[in-house]
Amino acid sequence: MNIGILGTGSVGLTLADKLISIGHVVFIGSRSKTHPKAIEFIEKHPLNCQTGTFEECAKFGAILFNCIAGMVSIEALKLAGAENLANKVLVDVSNPLDFSNGMPPSLSVVNTTSMAETIQSNFPETHVVKALNTMWAGLMVNPNLVEGGDHDTFLAGNNEEAKETVKGILESFGWISKHILDLGDITKARGLEMYLPLWLSIYGANKTGAFNIKIVGV
Repeated sequence: MNIGILGTGSVGLTLADKLISIGHVVFIGSRSKTHPKAIEFIEKHPLNCQTGTFEECAKFGAILFNCIAGMVSIEALKLAGAENLANKVLVDVSNPLDFSNGMPPSLSVVNTTSMAETIQSNFPETHVVKALNTMWAGLMVNPNLVEGGDHDTFLAGNNEEAKETVKGILESFGWISKHILDLGDITKARGLEMYLPLWLSIYGANKTGAFNIKIVGV
């Protein structure tokens, strides 16, 4: 499958590496055709990876991953073009972290909306699915790193078929079906994004991102 990765940070490149390893062809999109990180990455994956602009990436991908920082996601997605995002699944991995006042960051949108909802409202013809934003990139693509994969990840989105598509990708990463929890419509992304301040605090206390949530109870 042709998959577009919007963003050249560690999350985007980690996802790209995994997707290539399981047989997909990846296009890494950035503001520039010659982004140094993207060029360096495709030199290591010359057969199954391309790079170019956000617009070219959005045109290429049958499925897209938004791995752009939350604060600039809307701007970047507008560069990608609403017509190129229409009727496609967009997996939103972003978090609306605001570092303008230093550490720890605050959330630029919170409580009554979320980054994923903001994307959905700006691009109503796109099937936005919130996923994978609650963990370290290494764990996204290798859940067995923690407790043999016995922990949970979450989905939120308005389109049921789109969520099933994303669930299939997560299973191909090694996530166990029972540990992929569909929380409901796109408004449920609020809680997933509001978890980030707690995640950052745990990361700071433990000095590692190799941890996750497991839901237990009756």
